[in-house]
Amino acid sequence: MNPTLLLDLDGTLVDSVPDLAAAVNRMLTTRALAPLTLGAVTSMVGDGLPALVERALAARGQRFDPGALEAVGADYAANLAVATRLFPDVVPSLAALAQAGWRLAVCTNKPQAAARSLLAALGLGERFAAIGGGDSFPVRKPDPAHLLATLAAAGGEPDCAVMVGDHANDIEAARRAGIKVVFAAWGYGPASLGTSADAVAERFSALPAIVRRLVAA
Repeated sequence: MNPTLLLDLDGTLVDSVPDLAAAVNRMLTTRALAPLTLGAVTSMVGDGLPALVERALAARGQRFDPGALEAVGADYAANLAVATRLFPDVVPSLAALAQAGWRLAVCTNKPQAAARSLLAALGLGERFAAIGGGDSFPVRKPDPAHLLATLAAAGGEPDCAVMVGDHANDIEAARRAGIKVVFAAWGYGPASLGTSADAVAERFSALPAIVRRLVAA
């Protein structure tokens, strides 16, 4: 069976914080609250949009407000590819992996529709065998069932798969699913997460060689 590479989206495939921060800050501004820095928003990303909005409001001493979530969701959906960019070497690296016979899939806590729209806007709409969003299944990362359901949708098997991500959720989900995992050191997570992974990739272009080694081990 061909091996499968599961990839996180925000902080692994794409640098999406500029657009997420812009949507969050527009919501805060309408509530007469001070905007957050890019670094502050970066630290809040990884658990889905509801968690991001809750953390942003908490940082300004406010309780979660469903209306704020609705506002950020609508704003972000309309502006999700304004400043968001693929990380360096994503396109040629994914092409090399596909050429080598790897199935490619995305497993993200971002809602599936937003993930698909973003990937399409960045020219990767047809690259993946499956996209498992945060609302695709009854559970999401760090629950391993999210990873396993995405893997099954892509036609892969756990013993011939590798997960790549920059967040603790990615590493925990992979560990609990029995899937090897690579820490994406270029992303948003702290370097210390690398000690919990099977391997650390300092740049996206290093992934093809690293994942080949992991599935051969």
